[in-house]
Amino acid sequence: MELSNYLKIYPCPEQPGMQLVYSTARSSSVLLPDELLAAARAGTLPDQEQATLARLGILVPDRREEQQRMAQIFSGARQQNPPFNAVVVLNLDCNLACPYCYEGNFRHGQYMTDATAELLTTTILTDHLPPGGQVGLTFYGGEPLLSLDLIRRIAQPLHGAARQREGRFSFSLVTNGTLLNAGVVEELLSFGLRGAKITLDGPAELHNQSRPFVSGRGSFDSILRNVAAVCHLLPLQLGGNYTRDNYRSFPRLLDDLLDAGVTPDKVATVLFAPVIPKSGGTPVTDFNSGCACSYEPWLIEASLFLREETLKRGFSAPKPKLAACMVELENEVVVNYDGSLYKCPAFMSHPELSIGSLANGIADYRRSHNLEHWHGEQCLTCPYLPLCFGGCRQMTLLRTGRMEQLDCRREFYDASLEAIIRQDLLYQRGK
Repeated sequence: MELSNYLKIYPCPEQPGMQLVYSTARSSSVLLPDELLAAARAGTLPDQEQATLARLGILVPDRREEQQRMAQIFSGARQQNPPFNAVVVLNLDCNLACPYCYEGNFRHGQYMTDATAELLTTTILTDHLPPGGQVGLTFYGGEPLLSLDLIRRIAQPLHGAARQREGRFSFSLVTNGTLLNAGVVEELLSFGLRGAKITLDGPAELHNQSRPFVSGRGSFDSILRNVAAVCHLLPLQLGGNYTRDNYRSFPRLLDDLLDAGVTPDKVATVLFAPVIPKSGGTPVTDFNSGCACSYEPWLIEASLFLREETLKRGFSAPKPKLAACMVELENEVVVNYDGSLYKCPAFMSHPELSIGSLANGIADYRRSHNLEHWHGEQCLTCPYLPLCFGGCRQMTLLRTGRMEQLDCRREFYDASLEAIIRQDLLYQRGK
């Protein structure tokens, strides 16, 4: 047995002679005495310790074989007929007027028609919901709840068909939260609603400035009221978009949630993210206009600070785990309001990146989307590969107008991963 390629090993100054070993492939960690780590490197561990470390992914039979398996990880998923997942863009309209809106350059009040919704439902029933199959949709906008009737039109027949075929259908919402009241949630639960992602951009004075209603009125009170009313009914992912100038004020939002009765046991996760430049514009060269790379020093500091403040208050934060761009996953697609298909919502402002349509199917997008660009030695030997897989194509598209380069996350994880692991050991060991 050999040490995995995908490990980070950190000394423990507070415990001399101990090393914190973390598997990025398995999201597992263990404290090892120096002598056990040396024995693991030498291949002389006792059988019991060897079996334990193999179970945690710290030891593997062969490092080269592990790299080869990692290179084929998504090909294997294609062969196993995984669940079909789609982001469904019901409209490009919104009842808020966020000045930084990512879709601001191409959102002009467009709505999916009934005919397109029917074609989507028929396509899923015919091609993606076999007996025992699984389908998951994420309704997206704009604001998807402006198209509540379309949600019913799509979800109800799929939910019924999945039950008849002994399969499973579920859906979630990416919503601003202004329309997500208890009545809506209770109705949608009956045909497959399983979660919602809601954005609150900090405490009221910040949020109302960055996410006002179209009328100019602040939306914070309306959203917080709805969050408090539905958090016991539905798993919620709460987040917000911060800037270099305001992120230190965001912990006050967490206190507002607690004061409103939105306690950690009623929230799935909290994750704040930086504002990024609007899609469809010119490539970003001035990072003051928004975050377009993961290695900006202020962003590393901000992400660790906000994660710590979140965990201190008892809320859960996402843990580092194996994750990849949906471009790499054959059974994941974005269905735009007009029936055109994409591999990421970020690409909708680039018609040349459409991979097909509901009417005509999917074309070959391997070259246009630079699939498996992480298959080189630089990535396959990188301990961070399972957390990154070449990074986010959206970021390279924002910076260069193309997707040929890797969005390498090494600098970010070099500066942050140890702190993240130690945060989890301190605050959410049992979660």
